[in-house]
This record gives sequence, structure tokens and C-alpha cells, in this order.
Amino acid sequence: MGKIIAVVNQKGGVGKTTTAVNVTASLTALGKKILLVDFDPQANATSGMGIARKKGRQTVYNCLLGEETASNAIVHTAYGDVLPSSADLAGAAVELVTMPQPHSYLRVLLERLRESYDAIFIDCPPSLELLTLNALAAADGILVPVQCEYYALEGLSDLMNTLRMVKKRINPRLEIFGVVLTMFDGRTNFSNQVAQEVRRHFPGKVYSGAIPRSVRLAEAPSHGVPITVYDRAGRGCAAYRTIAEQIRRQLES
Repeated sequence: MGKIIAVVNQKGGVGKTTTAVNVTASLTALGKKILLVDFDPQANATSGMGIARKKGRQTVYNCLLGEETASNAIVHTAYGDVLPSSADLAGAAVELVTMPQPHSYLRVLLERLRESYDAIFIDCPPSLELLTLNALAAADGILVPVQCEYYALEGLSDLMNTLRMVKKRINPRLEIFGVVLTMFDGRTNFSNQVAQEVRRHFPGKVYSGAIPRSVRLAEAPSHGVPITVYDRAGRGCAAYRTIAEQIRRQLES
């Protein structure tokens, strides 16, 4: 049975979608069957996996509301399967809040899919709201990208409080699956200090192989391909492959 992992951090610009896309692609390259659920109305993970936004495409929004089955909406790519998003998803929070158990809709949707995959990654919005709560209710664990810069740990206490609340009231199996250090610059003492502080806060949960600050990583989404295609020999690609190897071992343990 595949793991469901929410890629979450309510702070924007930390490399959350970049991590979701490139971990998906790297694990797929390692032979794992992976589904990436784009649960952000900005749909950046959808375009980052090379899926064009087009009118009439069925998305996770249609699946949540029961208008389409996930199997029909999933797009198969060379880098992994994707349940795409669109701007329509922004309205889902308004529609779901009036329904019974509004946090449970994504969980019901993904439970039907988990047997078909080694792992399902959910790219969450950069805020702690109803869509993110749906992702946390559906997930077995969270993957947290943390930027190696000032204020990196700010807001993580809010995320941990939300994690504890969800675990207590909604989803007792929810755990921290892992922490990814992003935008790391090993030449600076400050990046190293932040990395050390994150490891202190999350003992045994931080992956080795921090993701470097990289122009090529930033460019890849505009070409609609993950870094494993755009810059195979680059440092960013090597770092995500290192992370993926560690995640592969977790999935197989």
C-alpha cells in the first residue's frame, strides 16, 4: 500500500513545489510508481510536470466534487503521474466548508488510489487553510521543505501546532516523514547555522544532501520539465537524486 505524503510549508517561496515535482521525477526515474497531486490553485506543479493548462481539462477540483473519477483525470507523464490542478480549486474551500466533514474529501479520493502507487505526493497551498487541512487529513506523513535563510524557522511552530491538532482530532497516523533543506549555500556560515538549527529541531528527520540555491532549478519550471531533464548534470539534480534515494529506502522499509 502506497504512502500518502503531503509536501507542506505555509511559508511561500521555500521550494515546496520544486521539491514536490523533482522528488516525484527522481523517484520515477528510480523505478517507483508515483502520483503527484497538485492541490494548489496556482497549479505550478501541473505546469512544472509539463502539463499545459487548457480549458475543459478535468482536474482534482472536479474529482473532489464527484464530477469526474480520478482515473480519468490523472495525466501520465514520463516523470510520473499527475492529478492536475487549476484556478477552479480556489473555490473548493468555499464549497467544501458547507458540506459534512469538509476536511475528508481528499482522503476519500486518495484512499481509492493508494494501492496503485508506491507513493502519492500532495503539493499543498502555501497557507494553513481548508485545502491544506484536507491534505493533512489524507496523508500518512508530511514532507517539509525548509529554506536555509533568515526566518526559516518562523512559522514552523504554527505548522507543528497544526500537525498536533490534526493528529489528535482528525488523523492519528500523521507523522513527519522528512525535512528537506532548500536554497542552501554551503559557502556561507549562515546557511550552515540554519541547517544545524533545523537538524536540532527535527532530530533524525532532516535528509542529507541539501538542495542548493540554483538558477537552473529556478529555470526548469518555465520549460515544463523537472530538473532531472533540464539539467541532468547539475548540482540541483544531484541533490534531488540524493533525497530521492533516501525516500526510496523509507518507502521500502
